[in-house]
This record gives sequence, C-alpha cells and structure tokens, in this order.
Amino acid sequence: MVLEFEKPIADLEQKLQEMKELAKGRNIDLSSDIDSLEEKILALKKETFENLTRWQRVQLSRHADRPYALDYIYEITNEFIEIFGDRTVADDKAMVGGLGDVDGRTVMFIGQQKGRNTKQRQMRNFGMANPEGYRKALRLMKMAEKFGKPIVTLIDTPGAFPGLEAEERGQGEAIAKNLREMFMLKVPVICIIIGEGASGGALGIAIGDRVLMLENSWYSVISPENCSTILWRSWDYKEQAAESLKLTAKDMKGNGLVDGIIPEPLGGAHRDIKWMAAEVKSAILSALKELDKIKPEKRIEQRIEKFCAMGVVEE
Repeated sequence: MVLEFEKPIADLEQKLQEMKELAKGRNIDLSSDIDSLEEKILALKKETFENLTRWQRVQLSRHADRPYALDYIYEITNEFIEIFGDRTVADDKAMVGGLGDVDGRTVMFIGQQKGRNTKQRQMRNFGMANPEGYRKALRLMKMAEKFGKPIVTLIDTPGAFPGLEAEERGQGEAIAKNLREMFMLKVPVICIIIGEGASGGALGIAIGDRVLMLENSWYSVISPENCSTILWRSWDYKEQAAESLKLTAKDMKGNGLVDGIIPEPLGGAHRDIKWMAAEVKSAILSALKELDKIKPEKRIEQRIEKFCAMGVVEE
C-alpha cells in the first residue's frame, strides 16, 4: 500500500530496483549511480516524513501494514496468555488482553485490535469495541490490581462502536465506569496510543500515570472526517478539520495532554516492526522504573491531578 504523498518515493525505489536488476543481469558496474540514487531516496524520505501535514499523519496512522496491538504484545513479551470474556455478555474481539512476561516481569496488556483482511476486520469490528469490550478491559484491570501487576494499554480505535445495540447494552455507562475506576487503580498504568485515538472509545482505556503516543499516531475527541461532516456537511474538508483539531503527537505533547512521544522509523512503524516494538518496550520499562518508586496513594493522587489540570486556563 502506497499513500499519495509516498508515490514520488515509490517511483524512485522502483527505478532503483530496476537499476540493480539491470546491473546484475548484464554484469554492468552501476554502483556509483545506485549509490547516488539511494542517497536521493533517503533525502526525499527525510524531507517528506519530517514535514507531513496533520492529515498525512492521520493517513499514516491507518496504514494497512501498521502493527496492531497483538503485533506489539507478541514482540514485546516472552510469553503471552490471552484472557477472554467480560463474564456477563460475550467476548468482544475488538478488545484484547491478557498477561505477558516482559523480561521476567508479568504485565497485564489490554488493547484495541483491528483486522488485516475483510474477515478479520468483521470479526474485530474494525477495532470498535462494544460495552462488553470495555467491561472485559475493566475486569482485566481489576485482576491486575488484585495480583499487583502493572497495566499497559495499547490504544488504536476509530471510536467505540456507535450501533443501537451497543447503546442499548450501556456503551456510555461502560466507558464512564472505566474512566472512574482507572483513576483509582493502585498499580502503575501506562497508556500508549499506537494508531488512532478517537473519542471516548480511546479514552475508555487511556487513563493512566503515563500517556504516550507513537510519532505518527493521533488523539482527538473526533476524527477529521466526522468533524468535517458536522461542520461542513461533507467529508471534503477533512484536511482542514485535521489542521484545526491539532491532533498529532507533537500537538498533544505541546498542549500537555500526553507525557511523551515514542519515535518511529523513517516512513512509519510498519517499516520496521521489530525496531518499533523494541522502542515501545523500552518506553514501558522506563516508565515502570519511574512509577515503581512512587507509593500507590501518591500515584493515584498524581493521576487525578494530571487529568484535572487538562483544559484549565488562567487569565
């Protein structure tokens, strides 16, 4: 999958591949030309990805090859045991979670999971959780608290499922309860936006001691398309909406809404999944090292103060 703004890079990479095949097939020395073209491609990549618009970062966060929650979990952990069901209604496949071993330490991982193909996307409901998904997440958080295990949430959703049946089963109440309960968890909680972080669907598992974002992820009360639809009655202004929403990791960090940004490889997280997972793991271990030194009561107090300070303006 090649995004629109990546096409000039893809064209040069195609020429590079053809040049290498020509040199190999005809036994011609084109090493200087190949080196020159590789340098040109690298320079173009740096220029392109260092100057992405907000809408282009939204597109990159949705890239079909971008790693999802389970990709990170299986790369980060030595062993992972997935836990299913909310013990009330069903097992929501859009919300995954379980216990994982990270360098000898047990961590409770919870995340929203999307699908790679049509069948998987239908099964995972495009990463949009129902009420039972949020109740499953809370069940796992309470289990982690009971056994003194830290919690890591991986956020990647276009929003909570907006269907009538979800509302009938208490979608709003389930998310609201998660918000309340997460503030009071006695164990360390680390939240990482790995892709899309839209609306209450993201916030339902994003109350933590440390909230981090991947470089090309986004976090907002509404998606650019839906914002455009509400304000202009059309999706045609989604780029303008993205600029106005200021939803990128850099914007969120600048406004004090997240605690840090995890860098991605040049071109996005999908370019080197193992490297990206190692960076996420390093950020988790670093945050846990800091949080372990703080008493539970103090962590809860700081967690509440952090979120209560958001949006406060002094004149």
